[in-house]
Amino acid sequence: MKKIKLTLASQILIGLILGIIVGAIFYGNPAVETYLQPIGTIFINMIKMIVVPIIISTLILGVAGTGDLKKLGKLGGKTLIYFEVVTTIAIIVGILSANIFKPGVGLDMSTLSKGDIDQYVQTTEEVQSESHGILDVVVNIVPSNVIQSMAEGDMLPIIFFSVLFGLGIAAIGEKGKPVLAFFEGVADAMFWVTNCIMKFAPFGVFALIGVSVSKFGLESLIPLGKLMILVYLTMLFFIVVVLGGIAKLVGTNIFHIIKVLKDELLLAYSTSSSETVLPKVMQKMEKFGCPKDIVSFVVPTGYSFNLDGSTLYQALAALFIAQMYGIDLSMTEQITLVLVLMLTSKGIAGVPGVSFVVLLATLGTVGIPLEGLAFIAGIDRLLDMARTVVNVVGNALATVVMSKWEGRFDTEKKESYRSSVNELAENQFG
Repeated sequence: MKKIKLTLASQILIGLILGIIVGAIFYGNPAVETYLQPIGTIFINMIKMIVVPIIISTLILGVAGTGDLKKLGKLGGKTLIYFEVVTTIAIIVGILSANIFKPGVGLDMSTLSKGDIDQYVQTTEEVQSESHGILDVVVNIVPSNVIQSMAEGDMLPIIFFSVLFGLGIAAIGEKGKPVLAFFEGVADAMFWVTNCIMKFAPFGVFALIGVSVSKFGLESLIPLGKLMILVYLTMLFFIVVVLGGIAKLVGTNIFHIIKVLKDELLLAYSTSSSETVLPKVMQKMEKFGCPKDIVSFVVPTGYSFNLDGSTLYQALAALFIAQMYGIDLSMTEQITLVLVLMLTSKGIAGVPGVSFVVLLATLGTVGIPLEGLAFIAGIDRLLDMARTVVNVVGNALATVVMSKWEGRFDTEKKESYRSSVNELAENQFG
């Protein structure tokens, strides 16, 4: 008799299903949040605990191995151009989807329940008071206190410091070898810790999804079903057609990337957090044939500048709210919306609840009532799950694109890794 081996993906899926069942059965019962939320919080905190050490150690190793400031400068420029182009395409896809399918037209607002968006309003006011414009983002890349940036998990200053430190190690030659060996040890140890934490992932998923369903229930999905289905189908279109087309242009297959990252995508979907999978995505994309320095630079930077799923959703949600209120936006107003979203999404990237915060900061510029966001707050968690998957796939593909663009992608390493992944899948039952 064959013994069934449950993969991490299978365990996470079981946790997801059980969480939905428990949340639905105990809908409205505060005891669910009381007992399950700490489990979910512990899991998220464990992930946050390892992200900064992994980014610093791997980026320093990669940069010190390259040791070429000019090459890194070119990589940075190309990466930011690529991110800007793809996120702009995502915004346009969201706008087109909302215009073609009109999910908010004819919706009876009296059938909708309002969610609490006070925390997002407060965050938006704080962000706007700090004037997070593009120039502020550029200035804030340079940390005044790198320890503080590490404590706050502020990615761009951490990347800036790590790149300079890596170049410094490369510049001092033999003297830098002990320091390099230290960071190599840190990276290896942190990836071991990551594998340990991933064993707790099914429990974290069960708790997080159970709390969400118990708070909002499944009934809140019905009136907004059209919006939810459209968001999911548009996200699927973006992955298969847009990201799939980009992948084909650089000579790879988007489904190969998805297959390699299936565990991470399921985890990201279940937790609505890209951060939970950042270490494993970096590790797997390096195995997929991308150089360490490119992976270490592109993936963390993408978490601030390449949120394809989030920008697509923001465009679609903005027009949905306008349609719900019967506001017919002109082409000029829609172009204004695209431009404002392009600037705002970059200016406050990394802020908690970033999609809602960006929408709150943007809607007023084209005359859309901010109160409309309260109507979709109840299903935001489920929409967030979809946009998180798109964000992860988009950043994983970006590492391949940059590696190919730099002429440093290792095709043999990729094929070898793909073969091992396929072999592992075939031996799942044994």
